[in-house]
Amino acid sequence: MEVDMEVTQHTEDYTTELESTKHIKNDDLSFQQGEIIIEEISRNHKLIHRHKLTRNEVSIGRNYQNDIILTDPHICPQHLSLKYSQGIWHLNDNNSVNGTLLDNNQNRRQDAHQQVINDGDVIILGKSQLRILFSDHKVSETIALSPFESLIDLIRHPIAVFISLAVFMLIAGNISYLNQQVETNISQLFVSAVSMSLLFSLWPAGVALVSHLTKNEPRLFAQFGISFVFFILMWFSDLLEEIVAFNSASNSVLGLFIALLPILLAFSLFWLNSYIGFHMSAKRRIVVAISITALLFGGAYLLQYSKKREFNPHPNYNATIMAPVFLIAPSNSVDNFIKQSNNLFEQASKAALEDD
Repeated sequence: MEVDMEVTQHTEDYTTELESTKHIKNDDLSFQQGEIIIEEISRNHKLIHRHKLTRNEVSIGRNYQNDIILTDPHICPQHLSLKYSQGIWHLNDNNSVNGTLLDNNQNRRQDAHQQVINDGDVIILGKSQLRILFSDHKVSETIALSPFESLIDLIRHPIAVFISLAVFMLIAGNISYLNQQVETNISQLFVSAVSMSLLFSLWPAGVALVSHLTKNEPRLFAQFGISFVFFILMWFSDLLEEIVAFNSASNSVLGLFIALLPILLAFSLFWLNSYIGFHMSAKRRIVVAISITALLFGGAYLLQYSKKREFNPHPNYNATIMAPVFLIAPSNSVDNFIKQSNNLFEQASKAALEDD
């Protein structure tokens, strides 16, 4: 009986100890700490780095003892501090040399000393900018993956890039061979094809470089794969335009539509370059693609128009000469042509006699 009483007593003591422990933990949890997200952004509000801190005071400056260390030489070692009190964040400028400005959501700038910080405010210190966000900040809607992603994943594969480059070099070598007026050898054509490939490689390499400098993912293989595929399609569009011109009249409407095909291909290329290398809205991507396309083709047209004479005394005969294999309509033999011509002359003679 005494043993049972001792066990009960120890159990009650242990329960009391647990309750007191739980009470202490609840008191600790009731101690509220501030949570803040600080984003380092560029002057055009492009994200550079993001910090998430859970504390009641945050120091910012060039000193290595700060919570946020910035390298801008126009910022003081202990430039400013953020303090959390009663659910509100306050900004204090520590008598810095260049001061601190607070840009709020109403696009108003004011001296940041002893100011209350709201969600989305931008702190301007030196030549740097910090955007303040709270944990309940509403994020933008999730962007669905484009159906082009599967195509891009296929084209950016190293084997696909190598095949595109090889096909491009074959086409470049063939064009170089057709434009040669003197006899040439394979080595000269190879050098010409490699030079043309290197020249066209400047575009995807430049786009990837700009993407890297603007803190985006370059995706170099994807840029090269997409670009060379569209370069090949543009050359095929030129061939299609020549075939249409060879089989139709000079003022054919079909020729006009075919002439617009390279413009559409160029717009699609620039749109995909922007999609692969940069994070931007769909509207801005379209504007960028249209601007580059207009600049490219508009500049080429103005350059061609500037070289055009106001009056050319010589007749302008625009002829497209191609092999008979590119002729869509069936060709006519010489005998049939002479026979049809004789029939026309006979019909004209009969009509003249009837009129007399």
